[in-house]
Amino acid sequence: MAVDSRCDFFSNFRTGREDIDGENMIVSASYRTDIPAFYGDWFHKRLEIGHVTVKNPYGGAYYRISLEKDAVSGFVFWTKHAGPFLKALEEVSQRGFPFVVQHTITGYPAILERSAPAPDIAIDGLRKIARRYGTRVAVWRYDPIVLTDRTGFAWHEANFTRLARKLSSITDEVVVSFAQIYRKTERNLNIAAKQGGFTWFDPPIEQKQAFLIKLADIAASHGMALKLCSQPEIVPPGQENALAARCIDAERLSDVAGSPIKARQKGTRPGCLCAESRDIGAYDSCPMGCVYCYAVSDRRRAQERYRNRERDDAL
Repeated sequence: MAVDSRCDFFSNFRTGREDIDGENMIVSASYRTDIPAFYGDWFHKRLEIGHVTVKNPYGGAYYRISLEKDAVSGFVFWTKHAGPFLKALEEVSQRGFPFVVQHTITGYPAILERSAPAPDIAIDGLRKIARRYGTRVAVWRYDPIVLTDRTGFAWHEANFTRLARKLSSITDEVVVSFAQIYRKTERNLNIAAKQGGFTWFDPPIEQKQAFLIKLADIAASHGMALKLCSQPEIVPPGQENALAARCIDAERLSDVAGSPIKARQKGTRPGCLCAESRDIGAYDSCPMGCVYCYAVSDRRRAQERYRNRERDDAL
């Protein structure tokens, strides 16, 4: 979920409290945290209540977002472990909401992903979703691509090929990105590298472009279109239209819904082609422990937030 943490809907609001009800909007849940894996019960309760409170991560104000049927045109769920969320998805479906699941499956060693489910477990969850709701609901994310002396280009090629083979009948799209080395990402990677005895590197653009072409060929051989999330500077010349991802995709949601869903394009940063949405998650709340994560600066804080997850209307 490689979205720039400095840019999202709530960056427009700094103070006060605002209720945001009655507007038909796509709801993102969530590129700030893994709601399906860790906050399924919380989400289900909010769905029953009919709204959720979201804290502005920049100014500290709170905002209420309606989850009523006439206010939500569809959901996009982001996760690394959909299994615990299958019951909640059934409720979402029964209430008549179309949804798409953006499911990250990378198969990294524990030095990079401390508690992510094993790939076969994650794949099984996405397979169940695709069988129940259709393959247009399921999107595989192989991101971010983190390059280390243990997970170099050759490792990624073999790993991606193995995962693509297993996912070939489950989805028609895979979204990739290379790790964005923000300040906190660099700090956390350096700490993990020292503790785990590995080195990481950020290769030049030319190497990334060549590798993208290779991954696109592998994906195509398994019936998937490969898309790149919000990194236009890495797109190989002439591939701009073919590779640009729309993670919040109104067209895909329309296919799932069986009727048009209108949403203007409003990306979160340059190169992002996502439709406008409202995210209901919170930073520093995912306890998964992925060392490259842009959304968690302090895992202990995230673990504490998770332990207190039922206490508030907001994460």
